[in-house]
Amino acid sequence: MSSRLDCAMEVRRSGGRSEGLNCEMASVKKQGARAAKSAPVKSAPVKRRDRERTRQEILDIAFEEFAENGLSGGNTDAIAARANVTKRLIFYYFNSKEELFTAVLEMAYAEMRAAEEDLHLEALEPEAAIRRLAEFTFDFHQAHPQFVRLVSIENIHRGRHMASSRRLKEMTQPSISQIAKVLDRGAAGGAIRPGIDPVELHMTLNALSFFAVANRHTFEAQFAFDMSSPKARAQRRAETADLLWRYVRKD
Repeated sequence: MSSRLDCAMEVRRSGGRSEGLNCEMASVKKQGARAAKSAPVKSAPVKRRDRERTRQEILDIAFEEFAENGLSGGNTDAIAARANVTKRLIFYYFNSKEELFTAVLEMAYAEMRAAEEDLHLEALEPEAAIRRLAEFTFDFHQAHPQFVRLVSIENIHRGRHMASSRRLKEMTQPSISQIAKVLDRGAAGGAIRPGIDPVELHMTLNALSFFAVANRHTFEAQFAFDMSSPKARAQRRAETADLLWRYVRKD
């Protein structure tokens, strides 16, 4: 209000219109500046996506480190250096090396379980469903040798990290449920013999597929048997699917 009175007095003194206009503009600028100063300062938005990305980068690098060197040999300093973060930040996210290893296991298994759910076995006839499940499991292990090594390392530690993870236990249920539904549907239609335990079938399939990766080097060294060439893998893949179907089918 006082600024407007000052401008009016300035116009009377000067008798000029342009001087008054300049005064009014200057007054508006001053008011705007005062408003800007008095307005509350907004804090920068939290970069949640950046935090999640950093956490995922740590997990990805830790997965490679543990798969290559094991839990005992895995180095958090090396993980921090590769992720371009401090070791303190790793422990901020995961509390300890043991919890980081558990988180890596959860990530690795989650990838496999998500892929299993995308098989849509319910849309296939029983034989096609069993064969597809066998081929998928074989292909996944072949394509993810680091996953196989990580699981082997967890077995060295007697599965204690998996035993402590509720998430790992929960994510097995959809996989077993999917197999159970195929078995029940096949048994009801007379294509599959009744009474097959879905957990036992899951174990048998993984034993066949896992061995082809986990024991590849020792088996080749002992028997001079090719397990690595595309031809050998294709043959083993077909045999795994045949074995699983012959085991469950009703003759």
